[in-house]
Amino acid sequence: MLKNREFWILTALAALGLVLALTNMILFGQNRQAQAEISSRAQFIQQSAQLEPLYREIVKALADLSVRNQDSQLRDLLAKQGITVSANPPPAATAPTPEPKKGGR
Repeated sequence: MLKNREFWILTALAALGLVLALTNMILFGQNRQAQAEISSRAQFIQQSAQLEPLYREIVKALADLSVRNQDSQLRDLLAKQGITVSANPPPAATAPTPEPKKGGR
């Protein structure tokens, strides 16, 4: 039979083991939750990277429209998103260069 002191030591160790097991279960659940959130964020980033060329073309088309139609509302909308639109002047017409004459006669 166990002595009184041995009984309480074993009971305390069993209680400690139970507390550690419960703590492990709680931490395991929280870890799985964090992993699921990180996985969904990584998937979002990967999908966003695939759509980036499309977004770039949309922004370019909107900027071209705002310049072509001189649409200040559209330009303001782009500015609110941090996109500055500036119209490049059309290239100046240059005089054609004369072709060198062939043969001296």
